Amino acid sequence: MSDSLSLSHRELELVDALRRLGGSARSAELAKMLDVSEETVRRTIKALDKAGAVQRVHGGAFLAGPQSATSFARRISENQKEKARIAARIAAHARDGMALFLDVGSTTAFVAEELRQKTGLIVVTNSIGAAQALANHNGNRVHLLGGELQSNERGTFGFVAEQQIRRFALDLAILSADAFSAKQGMLYHSAAEAQLAGAVADCTEQVAVAMAHPKFAETAPHCGPSPRKISLLFTDRRPDKKLSAALAGWGVKVDVAPGGKDD
Repeated sequence: MSDSLSLSHRELELVDALRRLGGSARSAELAKMLDVSEETVRRTIKALDKAGAVQRVHGGAFLAGPQSATSFARRISENQKEKARIAARIAAHARDGMALFLDVGSTTAFVAEELRQKTGLIVVTNSIGAAQALANHNGNRVHLLGGELQSNERGTFGFVAEQQIRRFALDLAILSADAFSAKQGMLYHSAAEAQLAGAVADCTEQVAVAMAHPKFAETAPHCGPSPRKISLLFTDRRPDKKLSAALAGWGVKVDVAPGGKDD
C-alpha cells in the first residue's frame, strides 16, 4: 500500500472509512459516511487507485493488499465491460416485484447494481455486497442468509445458509460459477459454493447463469446444480460448438449480450 504520508486528508479519510466498513464499500455508502458527493468520492477513489492504496471496482472500492489479490476484489476487476453488458441483459429480463436470489459472484455484483432500477424486489442473497446495493432502495426487501462468513468471497455459506434458502419460493435465481463444462455443467472451486447453488436451484422457478466467456475454457473440481435445472445462460460471447450443443440438449437458452464479437 502507498505510504500514508503521501495521501491527502480527504484520501486518508476515505481509506479510514473503508477500514471501518470492513475493507470495501460502494461509492454511495462512502459519500454518505463522509458527507460529500458521490462525484467527490469517485475522484478520490480514482486518485487512491492510482496511488495503490485502494482498488477501484464497479460501483465502489476495496482496500488494496495481499488478500485482495486473491479474492473477490481481483475477480470483479477482470472483464468488467463484459460483465456490465451481461448484467444489463439480466436486469432487462427481471421484473419489478420479483423474488430473486443473487450469489457472491463478481458478475452478480454488476447485476445487483443494475437491479437498482427495479422496484419492490424481494432479494435473497448470501452476498454482503448485493445486500448493501439493494437494501432500503425502491421498496426492496432484502434477506441476507446466515451461515459462516467467508471474507475472501464477501458472503455466507454452509449448513445455516442452505437451510434458510429452502424456506423461500423464488421466481429467479441468478448464479455464477468458476467454469462451465459440456459434460457436467456448472463447476466451482469451492465445495460450499457448489452445495449452496444446488440448494438454491431446488427452490426457484427459473435459474439463470451469469458468466463471461473466458470461464468457458476453465475447469473446477466441484459440480453445481444439474444443468437441466438451468433455464438461461447470460454471457457476452456464444460458447463453442461442443458447449452450445450440450446447452441445447439440456434445454438451456443462451442470451448473448450485444456489444461483443458475436454482434
